[in-house]
Amino acid sequence: MSRVLVPCHVKGTVALQVGDVRTSQGRPGVLVIDVSFPSVAPFELQEITFKNYYTAFLSIRVRQYTSMHTPAKWVTCLRDYCLMPDPHSEEGAQEYVSLFKHQMLCDMTRILELRLILRQPSPLWLSFTVEELQIYQQGPKSSSSMTFPTWLSNPMPCEQPGPLLAGLPDPSRVSSEVQQMWALTEMIRASHTSTKIGRFDVDGCYDLNLLSYT
Repeated sequence: MSRVLVPCHVKGTVALQVGDVRTSQGRPGVLVIDVSFPSVAPFELQEITFKNYYTAFLSIRVRQYTSMHTPAKWVTCLRDYCLMPDPHSEEGAQEYVSLFKHQMLCDMTRILELRLILRQPSPLWLSFTVEELQIYQQGPKSSSSMTFPTWLSNPMPCEQPGPLLAGLPDPSRVSSEVQQMWALTEMIRASHTSTKIGRFDVDGCYDLNLLSYT
């Protein structure tokens, strides 16, 4: 299935503090990244790709257009998706990730905005985020079936052959006669003897009237 990159504007991250902000031990454990699409009409989201950078869990919310008389609403389409099996180890910390619309919890049509919520509960990593973020929508459907002429797409029932042109022999009669000639040829070939026949002998005897004298 084809996909098309959607132009987007990724806003700066907003940190939500976890822990006591009055001590040096406090650190942001949650980041929020908003993505807008100022030059694109509401679209159907097909895929999200990015490179992880030490984010352990990802949630995604989308703002969807409903109607002219109803304000757009935010809906959670992905909740606590695991990017690092163990937040305290390196596994998955810098992997490329692709998320598709069939993995989402809601319909991904009429998208206006996107919000990524990143979580990293481990204090081992000084910073975390997602990089190389790209949003795709479904591209125009490729014409998988070729357009055939009407006469080929809707074949007519088998028709009887038209009358033969005047002056031409009937093909079926010609074929029958050729078969008979072939059979007669085979019979003559099978009955052909290999015995050498003399010029004037008849049943091994000579007729004196046929002999020539010198």
